Amino acid sequence: MLYTRAFIQMAIANFFMVSSFGAFFLFPLFVTHHGGSKDDIGIVMGIFTLASVLSRPWISGMVDRFGRKRSYAIGCFILTTSPLFYLLFHGPLPEFYLPLLLVRIIHGIGLAIGFTAVFTYIADIIPEERLTEGISKFGITGLLGFAVGPVIGETVIQQFGFPPYFLTVSAMAVVGFLLQFPLPESYSYVSQESAPSFLSVLRRRKILIVAVVSVLFGFGLAASGSFVAPFAREQGISFVSLYFLCYALTATLTRVFGGHLADRYGEERIIPYNLLVTGIGLFTVMTLGGYPILVTAGILMGFGHGFLFPSLNSLAIRNEPPHIRGKITGAFTGGIDGGVLSGSIFLGYIGEWGGYRILFLSAGLALIMGLGIFRLMTRGR
Repeated sequence: MLYTRAFIQMAIANFFMVSSFGAFFLFPLFVTHHGGSKDDIGIVMGIFTLASVLSRPWISGMVDRFGRKRSYAIGCFILTTSPLFYLLFHGPLPEFYLPLLLVRIIHGIGLAIGFTAVFTYIADIIPEERLTEGISKFGITGLLGFAVGPVIGETVIQQFGFPPYFLTVSAMAVVGFLLQFPLPESYSYVSQESAPSFLSVLRRRKILIVAVVSVLFGFGLAASGSFVAPFAREQGISFVSLYFLCYALTATLTRVFGGHLADRYGEERIIPYNLLVTGIGLFTVMTLGGYPILVTAGILMGFGHGFLFPSLNSLAIRNEPPHIRGKITGAFTGGIDGGVLSGSIFLGYIGEWGGYRILFLSAGLALIMGLGIFRLMTRGR
C-alpha cells in the first residue's frame, strides 16, 4: 500500500519544512537590502550548501545508523532555530558578514539532514514496484512548499519587513518538527550488517552517474533559486513569486499525472528529455522582460524538475539494500547541493561580469552538458 498513515503524515511535515526553506528564495532581497552585490548573493547563498556538501558523508552515515526519523527531527530543529539568529543582523552587510556566513552554514547543515532523512524514510516505506510514483507523489508536498514559501515570505516582507519574515519561516519549520513525532522508525540499524563507506558507495557506476547529473541539475537550480528574484526586480517585475508559483504548480501536475511513467518505461528514458526541457527553461529566463516570459520560464523549469528529481532519486536507490540507502540518498542530494553551491558562487561572478542574461545562458548550458554526459555514461546499460 502506498498511501499509508506514515506516508501522508511525513508528506505534510515535508510541506512545512520545504515551505520554510522555500521562503529563503527571497533571502537575496535581504542581502541587497543591506547593501550586498551579486557577488555577495552568490557567496551568501552558496555558503548555505557548503557545509551540507562537506558534511554529507557524515550526514548520510548518521541517517543509516542513528535512524531516519530521529535525524529528521534534528534537521527540523536546526531549521526552526536558525532563522531566529537572522533577527540579530542590522546595518550594512560588511558589519555582520562573518556571523551571517556562520549562521548560513548551520542552517544549511540542518536542511541537508532533513532532506536526506526524509527521502530515505520515504524510500523505506514505498513498495518497490511503485518507487518513482511514490517519490513523485510525496514530492508534491515539497513542490507546494516551494510555491507557498516564497509567496508567504514575499508578502510578509512587503507588508511587515524582514523580522516578521524570519519569525514566519521559523514557525513553518516548527510544524514539520512536531508532525513527525508520532511516526515509527522505518529502519533499525543492525551493527552486524556490512556498512560500506560513503565513497565506496559513490564509486558505484549507477550512483556516480546520478551524482554527476545531479551536480549539473543543481547548477541550474542555483540560477533559479538565487538569481531569478533579483533579475526580475531589475526588470521592474514586482510579483517575483509568480515564477516560483508557476514552477511549483507545473511540477506538481507532472507528478500527479506522470508520476507512474518512470516506473513503467524506466528512469533512463525519462531523464534525458527533462534535462533538455530544464535547460530550455533557463534559456527562456535570458529573455525576461515581463510577466509572460516569467510564467513561461516557470512552467518549463517546473516541468523538467517535476520529472527529474524523482527519476534521479529512484534510479539511484532502486534495488539497493536498506542499510546503505542513507548513503545513496546522501550522494544524490549531495550532488544537487554541490551543484547549487558551485552554481551560486560561479554564477554570481558570471553575473557580476556579464550580467544576468549571460548567467542564465551558462546555467542552461550546464543542463545540456548533463544531457550529453548522461547519454554517454548510460550507453550500454
